[in-house]
Amino acid sequence: MKRFVRFAIVGGAGFAVDFGVLWLLLSFTPIGPLPARIIAIGLAMLVTWFCNRTFTFGASRRSIVVEGFRYGSVGLISAFVNYAVYAALLLSAPLLSPYAALVLASIAAMLFSFFGYSRFVFRR
Repeated sequence: MKRFVRFAIVGGAGFAVDFGVLWLLLSFTPIGPLPARIIAIGLAMLVTWFCNRTFTFGASRRSIVVEGFRYGSVGLISAFVNYAVYAALLLSAPLLSPYAALVLASIAAMLFSFFGYSRFVFRR
């Protein structure tokens, strides 16, 4: 349970990066909500890798390259789930705020990523 709580804290930090980058891009650039979210997810994924490896799970016994590849693999699938839910919500409900879609999509991807990271990436 402690690991899941730490994972949720790191996820909160990743969510803050995701939300902040999305807000900055939507507020100060002509980039639309769909391409802006791709950039935001990528930056959030880098932050959560560093934080999960140091705070939540600890470094794996694999080389950092192998660990990074595994993390990226799970992260890309999780990001795909996250982005697919986000895009589906925005396309099916055009009046929905991109930030509300971000919250719902992030919740949908959180459990998948926890099990992927804890079982495939950082399992000792």
